[in-house]
Amino acid sequence: MSKVQIQNITVYCLFISIMKSLYKIYHPEVFQGSLAKKNYFEGWYFKHVSADFSGAFAVIPGVSLSDDAHSFIQFIDGNTGKTSYFRYPLNDFSFSTKKLEVSPGRSFFSENEIRLDLENQDFRITGKMIYNNITRIPKRILRPGIMGWYSFIPSMECNHGVVSAGHAVEGSITVNGLVSDFSGGRGYIEKDWGTSFPESWIWMQCNTFRREDISVMISVAKIPWMGSWFMGFISFICIEGKVIVLATYNGAKISRITKIDDIHTEVVIRKGGLTLTAVTEKKGAGTLRAPAKGLMESIIKESLNSEVMVELKNGNNILFSGKGIRAGYEETEKIFSYFT
Repeated sequence: MSKVQIQNITVYCLFISIMKSLYKIYHPEVFQGSLAKKNYFEGWYFKHVSADFSGAFAVIPGVSLSDDAHSFIQFIDGNTGKTSYFRYPLNDFSFSTKKLEVSPGRSFFSENEIRLDLENQDFRITGKMIYNNITRIPKRILRPGIMGWYSFIPSMECNHGVVSAGHAVEGSITVNGLVSDFSGGRGYIEKDWGTSFPESWIWMQCNTFRREDISVMISVAKIPWMGSWFMGFISFICIEGKVIVLATYNGAKISRITKIDDIHTEVVIRKGGLTLTAVTEKKGAGTLRAPAKGLMESIIKESLNSEVMVELKNGNNILFSGKGIRAGYEETEKIFSYFT
C-alpha cells in the first residue's frame, strides 16, 4: 500500500470519526458514551402524569460505568414517593447509535414508546406507554441541544438534554397487580450524562397546567470550569407553540433564587424584556440514586407532586400566569448559599 493510499485512509477514518461525533452532538437523545468508558454515567428520565392528574410516575434507565459497572432502571411513584432500583449486568444493556433506543434487562425505551418489565423483592411492574405529538427544543447551528454551545465542550462534568418538552401519553402501568390508566395524560423526557451530578443544583419541570401548550423546565447548577467554577443555568418555557430558551449561553441572567421558607422556593430569570418567575411549593419526595464519578452511590430526593406558580412577562405585559401541578422538583440545600 502506497503512502498516498495510507494518507487517504487516515483522512477518511478521521472524517468518519468527526461525523460520528457531530451526529451525537446534534442528537443528544442517543447514547453518547461507549461501554468501554470509565467513571461515566448516562441516564434518561421518562415522566408520566395521568389525564386527571391523580397519578404520576417516572422511570430512569441508564448505565453506570465504574468499578461497579452495570445498567439499571430507577422507578419512582409520584403518589407514595416509593422508589426502587432495578439492577442489571452491563451485557443486558443494548442501545442504538442512530436514535433513542435503550434496553436494560427486559424493558425497552424510545422517544415514541416504552415497555416495562420489572421485578424485584418489592415491585412487579409491567406496562406500555405510547407517545404522540412530541414538542422538541428547536435546534440551531450553535444550539444543537438545550445546552447551546456548551454541547461542543467535551469535558463537562454533567451534560443535559431535553428529548421531549411535552407529549401525549396512551397506555397503562401495572404495579404489584394494581392497574393505572395513563391514556390522555402528559409525558416529558430528558437525560443526563457525564461523570457526576453537580455539587449543588435546583431542577424544576412541569407541563401539567390548565393550558396544555405550557411546559417549563429550569435547571441551575454549580459548574466546574477550567480549574474554577461558575453558576450556570438552562431553562425553557413553551407557550402557544413557541419554545423560549433562557440560559447562561444566550445572555439570560438569574435575578434571584430565594428559599422563601421550608417548602417554597422562588427563581427569577431575565433576558432582555422577558422575566420568567417560578415559585415552587415542595410536596413529598422519594429517594433516588445519583452518580459520582460514575458510581450510583449518592442519594437525592425528588418530588413528582410539587406545585409551581409560573409567570412570564414581557416588560409589564403578562404573557402567562398559572399554576402547574405534578411538578418534578429537586434541590440541594447548598445551592442557596450562592445566592444570598
